[in-house]
Amino acid sequence: MAFRSSVLLQALSLVALLASWQLLALLVESRVLPPPLEVFKVMVAGFKDGEIPYHIGITLARVAASFVLAMAIGVAFGIAMGRSKGLDRFFDGWLVLFLNVPALVTIILCYVWFGLIEAAAIAAVAINKIPNVVVTVREGARSLNPDYMELAQSFHIGSGKTLRHVILPQLFPFVVVAARSGLALIWKIVLVVELLGRSNGVGFQIYTFFQLFDVASIFAYTLAFVAVVQVIEIAGLQPLEARVNRWRR
Repeated sequence: MAFRSSVLLQALSLVALLASWQLLALLVESRVLPPPLEVFKVMVAGFKDGEIPYHIGITLARVAASFVLAMAIGVAFGIAMGRSKGLDRFFDGWLVLFLNVPALVTIILCYVWFGLIEAAAIAAVAINKIPNVVVTVREGARSLNPDYMELAQSFHIGSGKTLRHVILPQLFPFVVVAARSGLALIWKIVLVVELLGRSNGVGFQIYTFFQLFDVASIFAYTLAFVAVVQVIEIAGLQPLEARVNRWRR
């Protein structure tokens, strides 16, 4: 019953949003704010000719590559800094620096240093995300249960098995949090990367439509991309987080 009420409330909220959008579009009567039906027609046309799926697929591939790279490096550094006070003190200044460098600066520098290539685009996105992953995982590594670590040492199970069977299971909730927040950030940065230096992807298309003053197409690509992101969030990340946190209930 509670689930049905929640779904109904969300549906009503969506209807209210569309109604408000339609009313505002009628009041403005300008091409800068097309009504929902016009945007929907553009979106359908984009799916029929394959343009929207193609560019969303390109963007998702960049998101996936950047996400895997950022998580792998960030988790490794986070564990190392959380378990070693010396490494934590040495790299803490670096971490603060990279956390405060604007994403736009990192993107431009990567393009200047490495050229307008795919590797530079993926590296720029990953570099912007790695510090956030490190901070989250480091806090998890600091809060590991010392009793489990002492037990592992007393049985001499080795560093590899300790990592797999003792450290990583305790860190998994922190890794999931880093992953969810990471995707929310990576989506946005990838679009900027595409806008500045790629010839395909959702960001490139939005920039092209901006130059053409085609607001309906901008809305169409944005809504289609957001819908895909929401599907990944609801069908993938939320169930994963709920499963990881079952022990808290």
